[in-house]
Amino acid sequence: MRGIFAAGVLDVFLEERFEPFDLAIGSSAGACNLASHLAGQHGRNRRCYMTQMRRPEFSDGRRFLRGGHWFDIDYLWDAFAREDPLDAEAAAANRTKLIVAATAVETGAPAYFEPRAAEMHEVLRASSAVPLLYRRFVELDGATFTDGGVAAPIPVDEAYRRGARRVVVIRSRPAEFPGPSRLECAAVAATLREHPRLAEAFRRYREVYARASTFVRQPPRDCTIIHVAPEAPFRTTRMTRDLKALEADYARGRVAGMRAIRTWRESAAMPPGTRV
Repeated sequence: MRGIFAAGVLDVFLEERFEPFDLAIGSSAGACNLASHLAGQHGRNRRCYMTQMRRPEFSDGRRFLRGGHWFDIDYLWDAFAREDPLDAEAAAANRTKLIVAATAVETGAPAYFEPRAAEMHEVLRASSAVPLLYRRFVELDGATFTDGGVAAPIPVDEAYRRGARRVVVIRSRPAEFPGPSRLECAAVAATLREHPRLAEAFRRYREVYARASTFVRQPPRDCTIIHVAPEAPFRTTRMTRDLKALEADYARGRVAGMRAIRTWRESAAMPPGTRV
């Protein structure tokens, strides 16, 4: 649900016709936000957070205790398809290339997909399949995948590897967030003993997150990074359903989006290696 902030940022980008990017790369909710954005579906992300994602059919802790999904991704994707479908054709046809990160269950390593329209929904489902809270994995091309945020929580290094040198990083956490606790990572890893490489990825998760955060704070000398992150007080948590909190953090995203556009335009005169 913290992705509501990015929904505000990206809606402002559409309104301002701010489209300078060659590449858009994201994982989990971030990838889903980007897909709607590249499809030109202004307001769709906001509607999804405010409507389908607030329903108990999607998120239910009591169902989890009975052995079901806490986050029922299958219900959510069906609800999206019925009520507010993603225009996958438009997203795939955008001149900005969409890269979706997922985590390979067998290896625990990040996998990066450039989905065509026909496979867009399943790739996004795989990237969003939060382990443990969603009790199964998603199969793509004969392999199984889970939440891209495990192995690629902030995939800025992959953007750089692919040639990006002016980068906008949109976060769903305040800039000072250090990453999940070691206890949280160890607890999830313990539930994944049947998948040892994925369990190991969870044990490394805090380190991977910290390394990505350091990249954002201290980019290479030839790279300029514009960092867009929510400021305190950020009210939305992973499971927030409160409309007022969601509306407030969507509005914060809109303000941050306008600031990012101004900074991007000013950054043309900044030396490489700048983080703003």
